Amino acid sequence: MAHVRFVDETTSGTRRDALGLQIAEERLALRELIRRRAAEEAGEGGEDRERAGERAVEAFGRGGFLVLVGDRQITELDETVDLGAATEVTFLRLVPLVGG
Repeated sequence: MAHVRFVDETTSGTRRDALGLQIAEERLALRELIRRRAAEEAGEGGEDRERAGERAVEAFGRGGFLVLVGDRQITELDETVDLGAATEVTFLRLVPLVGG
């Protein structure tokens, strides 16, 4: 079982620990990892959890954030991520340039 620690970071350097998740699988597609994190943050409302996961996957597809597993950027939603006993996953939120 893997313990995944999520970190939220912005391009301005702001960094904060987010939630952690216990994940039974040793490998998981990035799409599923994003869904699980968003669903966990959404809380207990079944459909709300599902919708939160879909919105997060859509945001990744639009370039709203990058995902780093350890020091490696994962670029494809279907790319498989290896999860170890203590994996750090950083969600790097991209902030648009002023006027851009």
